[in-house]
Amino acid sequence: MRLNQNTLLLGKKVVLVPYTSEHVPRYHEWMKSEELQRLTASEPLTLEQEYAMQHSWREDADKCTFILLDAEKWQAQPGITEESCMAGDVNLFLTDVEDPTLGEIEVMIAGVTNLGLTKFEAKIGQGNDPSIRMFQKLHFEQVAMSSVFQEVTLRLTMSEPERQWLLEQTSHVQEKPYRDGSAGPC
Repeated sequence: MRLNQNTLLLGKKVVLVPYTSEHVPRYHEWMKSEELQRLTASEPLTLEQEYAMQHSWREDADKCTFILLDAEKWQAQPGITEESCMAGDVNLFLTDVEDPTLGEIEVMIAGVTNLGLTKFEAKIGQGNDPSIRMFQKLHFEQVAMSSVFQEVTLRLTMSEPERQWLLEQTSHVQEKPYRDGSAGPC
C-alpha cells in the first residue's frame, strides 16, 4: 500500500519497515517451510511469484504490509542489512468496502491513528492455538468459525478504553520516514 511506503515504525524490540523487493529472498526462504505454509494457509510460490506478490501488495490500495525487524540487531550493528534482521511480517488488509473502518490484521500495531480503523479482525487456522491465544490476550473475541476454511475469526472493536489501552501499549513507538538517512543504520 502506498500509504505506508515511506513509514518506519521504531519500537523498543521491533522495527517495522515497508515490505520491499530487498526482503523477498529471505521471505521466500521462510515460506518454503511446510509448517509456516500450514499456519498461514499459504501456498508455496516460486521466487518470481514472490516478487510479483510483493509488488502487488505494495501497489494494492487495500493492503498494508510491513516487515518486522529485530530492533536490537538492527540498531546495534551499523551497516547490517535489513534482510539479516528480519523476524516476521505484519499485515493489514482493508477487506470490507462497505465498512472502511474494518481492517483484517495479522499482528496488532499501527492502523488506529493513521487509517481511522475502529475494528480489527484476525482469521486464524483452527489448529493454530498459539496465534488464537495471542489475539485473545490482546482482547480479541471470537465472532465466527468457518468449517469450510477451517478458520476462526477473532475481532477487536475499538471502544475508547480499548483505544487508550492500545495507545498506552504502543506509546514508545516512533513513526519516522523510511530510508531518509535518519531512521537507523540500514
